[in-house]
Amino acid sequence: MDEEKKRASYEDFRDAVDEYSEGRGDDLLTDPAAVAHAKETAEGEKALDHGERIRETRLERGFTLKELGEKTGIDPDLLAQVEEGKAILPLGQLIKLSHVLSMRMADVISVGREAFTIVRAHERQAFQRFGEARQTKHGYEYESLAARKKDRKMEPFIVTLQPASAAELSTHEGQEFIFVLEGEMEAVVEDSRNILRPGDAIYYDATSKHLVRAHGDKPAKILAVLVS
Repeated sequence: MDEEKKRASYEDFRDAVDEYSEGRGDDLLTDPAAVAHAKETAEGEKALDHGERIRETRLERGFTLKELGEKTGIDPDLLAQVEEGKAILPLGQLIKLSHVLSMRMADVISVGREAFTIVRAHERQAFQRFGEARQTKHGYEYESLAARKKDRKMEPFIVTLQPASAAELSTHEGQEFIFVLEGEMEAVVEDSRNILRPGDAIYYDATSKHLVRAHGDKPAKILAVLVS
């Protein structure tokens, strides 16, 4: 974040603080509106930072959006939205993107700087991904469990899979391990199709055609560990 952004963020913070007085009843940390605004701002800045890293690397590698789209199979318009901080890619597409741009998956998700990390339940970084219809019942949300760890070899996530009527099989580099925490999950790997329930696990090469999604009409929550 450059000095201008830092100054603007500080000024916004000071303006928010000045709105509160002893007689108001809520302060900056407890007022629902202030908390909601802070969360929205933080998520917006996080998404923008995510997109900026991709855009900067794309330009360094000399790719246009169209060329990058052809190499990754990702629609150039969607890539533009990602760079603008308006969209988040599915994890499989993020891995493909990282390989084409010669980036580590860890650098696409977040640049860690700590030797080890402890992530409390309320500290997880959440990303949401929904289909073109923008219906919350279709898509998924994933929460990073190691965003601040430097030199990561694995990417662990808690993923909430929302019921979806259709999805495409995907392939990319690496391996995936999934442990079902809640609900039921359908796992397709090549010609094998299985239903996994809480306590079940699956481990496969991501170079195989695969698909995971919620089974039935209820969400499923899983622990997913990706190695790219």
